[in-house]
Formats: sequence, C-alpha cells, structure tokens
Amino acid sequence: MVFFLLLIIAIAILLYRNYKGQNVSKFITDQVQAVYERFAPYSYKVVREKTKDLGQEYTARQYLIQVLIMGGFAGIVTYMYFYNIVVSVIYVFIAIAFIPYLSFLRCKRIYSEFIFEQIQVYTTNTIMEFATTQSFVKSLEGVRDSGILEDPVLSDVNRMIDMAYEEGSIDGALNFMSNKYPYYIVKNMHQLFLQITKEGAQDTGESLENMQLDIDTLVESVYRDRMDRATFHKKFLQYGIMLFLLVMLIQYMLGSESYIELIKSLWVQIVLHFIIIFNSYFLLKGEKYYNENVGVE
Repeated sequence: MVFFLLLIIAIAILLYRNYKGQNVSKFITDQVQAVYERFAPYSYKVVREKTKDLGQEYTARQYLIQVLIMGGFAGIVTYMYFYNIVVSVIYVFIAIAFIPYLSFLRCKRIYSEFIFEQIQVYTTNTIMEFATTQSFVKSLEGVRDSGILEDPVLSDVNRMIDMAYEEGSIDGALNFMSNKYPYYIVKNMHQLFLQITKEGAQDTGESLENMQLDIDTLVESVYRDRMDRATFHKKFLQYGIMLFLLVMLIQYMLGSESYIELIKSLWVQIVLHFIIIFNSYFLLKGEKYYNENVGVE
C-alpha cells in the first residue's frame, strides 16, 4: 500500500514540476484526448461527435466524477472481499478501463434516439408534402428545403433526390433509404409510394392518413418505452450493486476474523473472483442491452 501511495505522489510531483504554471488537469485531459483520437474506432468517433453536437456529451469534470465513483466503488468492494490492497488497485484500474466502453454505449444510445427522431421527421413531413405536391421527389425536395432535417439523414435525402433524377424513377432511391434505415415505418411508407406510383392510385388521402396514424402510434409507444426502460435501468443498477454486497452480508454473519481466516484458502479466493467477474459481466450486459436496444422496432 505504501508503495502505491508513494508512486501516486511521485507522479503528481513530476506533473506539477514539468507543467508548473499550466493547468495539470487540462494537460491530462489533452493527453487522454490525443490517445482517444488516435486509437478510438471510427464508429465511436461518429456517435461521440454527434453527441457533442446535441450538447449531451459529458464534460471532463463529469468523466472525472465517473472515474472516482467507479474506481472508488471497485476499490472499496474488492478490499472488503480480499483485504488485499494490491488486488483492490488492480480491480480499480480494470473498472476505470471500462469507462470508455460505457461512454461509447451511452453515445450510441443518444445517436440512435437522434436518428429515430430524424426518421420520424422525414416520414411525417414527406407524407404531408406529398398530400400537397402528389410527387414523391417534390416531397423530398420540400422536406430538404424546410431545414428541419440534419445530417446524416439530410445527406441521404439529398442522395435520394439525385438518384431519382439520374435513374428517372424512385425505385433505387427508395431501396437505398430502406436499406440504410430499416425501420418498418420507412419501409411501409416507401411501399405505399411505390404502389401509388406504379398503380396510379387516384385517391391517396385515406392511405396517407392511415400511414400518418401508424407513425404517430409508433412514436408514442417508443417514447413510452424509453421512460419505462429508464425506470427499469435505475432498478437494475441498484440490484446489480446489491449483488456485490451479498458477500459483505456473509462476512457480517461470520464475523470479520472468521472471514479473514476463510479467505486465506485459494479456492475461496477463486470463488470470490468468480463472483466479482460474474456480477460485472451481468451489469455490463444489462448496460449494453439498455443502450443498444432502444425499443424502436
């Protein structure tokens, strides 16, 4: 324990001496950012950049608080499991190492919710424009020029318009958009426009109105699902934390001295490591499910 404390103090002194007069925390943040820019996967950069644009990216202070909470929790729990400072420090670094992954999951959820909102805008306004223009391409141009769409959906709508003019039909443009955004409201709307175009339907008002009702119903169910999932997520985290504390309950029942004697056994330590790994895996899977399956389809 003394060794690790001296190591931390030495690093702090070196940073202060080498960067005296500068903001040390800013230096650390800049170095972490440089490493991130070099090694982060492309998908992470895309969703994180959009999260920044939406104003929902964590600040450096919020990330620091997350590090302190996760590192502190890992350190306290594992020390109460093993009464070994070296083991606790190792688990602290492992816990902190998962923060970028958790950040990616969060950014991915925010990005998915943003895309769904854009698709909702795309489908709703295209139907409204079509009711006036009776032309799918003109409807797309009206939605594009309205300024309500953002990238990447805006760029894809522009590409649809270009494809429709180049090919002389809307088939390729619809297939492109349906494959890029495989929501059933997109596929159903495109199928409706194909039928209107191919069959030359005269009265499309009722079909368009029914399609609009389907979109409204889906949007309502999605937002209700988000609220339910957010409530469940809080309870899930509480349950996951309680799983880590069960061993402490056993320790309380046995007594500290008896428990310390018990964990001297190699097999008991292996079981304790397994419990920590299993509980951590359970929490990570839950976080992955909560952030990736946003309930759109």
